[in-house]
Order: sequence, then structure tokens, then C-alpha cells
Amino acid sequence: MLQIILQAFAVYFIVWWLTLFAVLPIGLRTQADEKDVVLGTVASAPARFRPIFTFSLTTLISALIYVGWYVSSTYFGWGFDALPQIGPHFQ
Repeated sequence: MLQIILQAFAVYFIVWWLTLFAVLPIGLRTQADEKDVVLGTVASAPARFRPIFTFSLTTLISALIYVGWYVSSTYFGWGFDALPQIGPHFQ
């Protein structure tokens, strides 16, 4: 049972991490956009970082992706084994 929970957490964490990088640019306003570049930083740095918004949106989207993956793999049997093998077939 513990192994199943750890596997589920590992898959969810990977999905969450990948989703984070897709969500980071959503609603981003750079210092150059705000015309207020702080000395010693690049102009493309965020003017205001909103971690609660970013992490909440990432958690919501990754939960939807995970549930979709879980339902499709558990109830419909869609998984990596169902995909056609590309490349040579060794015996």
C-alpha cells in the first residue's frame, strides 16, 4: 500500500514540477513592462512575484492532469504498454 502511495506522489510531483514551468509566465509583468528596473537586476525580472497565485494555479492544473491520467490508465487501460512500439523488436 505504501508503495502505491509513493508512486502516486512521485507521478503527481513530476506533473506538478513540469506544470510549474508552464504556469510561471502566466500574468507575468516584467520590470521593463513597468518601467521600473531595479539597479543590479535584468529588465526581464518580474516586477511582482506572486507565489501564492502561481503555486495555487500550478496545483489546480496539475491535479486535473493527474486525475485525467489516473482515470485513463485505471479505468480505460490506456498506458505506455498500449502504445505501439517504435523501433526494432528484439526477442
